Amino acid sequence: MADGISGFWGPVTSTKEWCELNYVRSSYIAEFFNTISNVPCIILALIGLMNALRQRFEKRFSVLHMSNIILAIGSMIYHASLREMQQQGDETPMVWEMLLYIYIIYSPDWHYKTTMPIFLFLYGAVFAILHSQIRFGIGFMLHYAILCLLCVPRTYKYYIHTEDRSAKQLAKLYVATLLVAAFGWLCDRLFCKHISLWYFNPQGHALWHVLMGFNAYFANAFLMYCRAQQREWNPKIKHLLGFFPYVKIHKPKAQ
Repeated sequence: MADGISGFWGPVTSTKEWCELNYVRSSYIAEFFNTISNVPCIILALIGLMNALRQRFEKRFSVLHMSNIILAIGSMIYHASLREMQQQGDETPMVWEMLLYIYIIYSPDWHYKTTMPIFLFLYGAVFAILHSQIRFGIGFMLHYAILCLLCVPRTYKYYIHTEDRSAKQLAKLYVATLLVAAFGWLCDRLFCKHISLWYFNPQGHALWHVLMGFNAYFANAFLMYCRAQQREWNPKIKHLLGFFPYVKIHKPKAQ
């Protein structure tokens, strides 16, 4: 949402803009709220990463938490600059992260162990190359939505086979944050002309960032719980500072 002011990064070249006036609070940050709203995602991902490393979860979960951090940093740079190249640095990691989720969700039941990671790696590499040359626009959003939907059947299977109420609560929090975040995202995209006339802008896209940070945290914790169950690590849901849920495991001595 341009206001005629050109800041540190120069003119806007990204294919999308959001319902926030540019360079209002800083000449170095185009969209202030859309930029700083990625900070909670980084903090939550660091909490998850420390838990995964401290308890020696499989490396896939450390990579998953680090991908959340990379995605949030890419989003911050994009919204701070609103440049086309930085937009690709935001959107391409989004696809890579979903490919990682697909691997984590489906790999335990995949009989051909090497085919899935090779295919997903090549898929992510080809997408990155194409995305660097082509502006997908609405096609990117549809593509991302399809990747998300591919995770639903197996995630639901994990949910219905989970008996622990605290673990089930993680899955419910994942769905709730996703729905509210999507509502904020849609309002920001569809009703910006009306919202811009309000005295107070609710910053729907910034709300999306904050809630998706929590959404990723809940999703990662739930998947860590399910994987720990598969490995017979006796997982339990504990709470850091009485609020942040995390998975506590007890590995057999042989492991």
